[in-house]
Amino acid sequence: MPIFDTHAHYDSNGFAADRDEILSALPAAGVGLVVDPGCELESSRAALALAERYSFVYAAVGIHPSDCAGTGEAEFAALRKLCGHEKVVAVGEIGLDYYWKDNPSKEFQQTVFRRQIELAIELDLPVIVHDREAHGDSLAIVLDYPEARGVFHCFSGSPEMAEELLKRGWFLGFDGPITYKNAQKAPEVAAVTPLDRIVVETDSPYLSPAPLRGKRNDSRNLSYIIEKLAEWKGVSPEEMTRITWENGLRLFPKIGAFYKEETGCTE
Repeated sequence: MPIFDTHAHYDSNGFAADRDEILSALPAAGVGLVVDPGCELESSRAALALAERYSFVYAAVGIHPSDCAGTGEAEFAALRKLCGHEKVVAVGEIGLDYYWKDNPSKEFQQTVFRRQIELAIELDLPVIVHDREAHGDSLAIVLDYPEARGVFHCFSGSPEMAEELLKRGWFLGFDGPITYKNAQKAPEVAAVTPLDRIVVETDSPYLSPAPLRGKRNDSRNLSYIIEKLAEWKGVSPEEMTRITWENGLRLFPKIGAFYKEETGCTE
């Protein structure tokens, strides 16, 4: 069963020296699908260019809260146009980031976040949510849009927040930090998350799992995350690989439909 990395930034400058070498090696390493989310218009276009070159790569397009300064009608119009491409499967990476003090104001981040959720709903696309040190506002905003669907990327909220999202059909993304010794909330969040709502991510080139922490990450390291989740949920790594593959296809229906059309199956 192949692995589905639902969040990896191969458009990042961190892969400038060997991007094609890394991407070309992924299928032989068991990586069957990758979603590359943009963080602003330039990186969204770069992610889409990679999706056009590699059959197993798909793009999400969006404006990250740390990169949303100056976003106006022209940017929203360009984003809408990008969403029309057949290999764009979500709006993201979008959300709120209150960690960095030089980010745009909380109010402006919230406005940009809401506009992109509304675009996703209109176009019937899932969203990929970035939530850093903004749990209360992130949850409040998505609860204002009951028709929105998607994933909280690298979920770092409480088990109680997880349960609120899960009740409304959201997926939760688990990344390298769940393998760190100081991962205290992650086991509790995993405990309340049903198997059919878990997706796995690398956030490459960031967030390398233990024992590779501090090194550049890529999708071939996803097995460390899968093994940790399998241990917590009492299933085999092979079963967790299958489950998260199928969950990824449900999270991104365009990929699920395309994969079924191409292969005649969803597994």
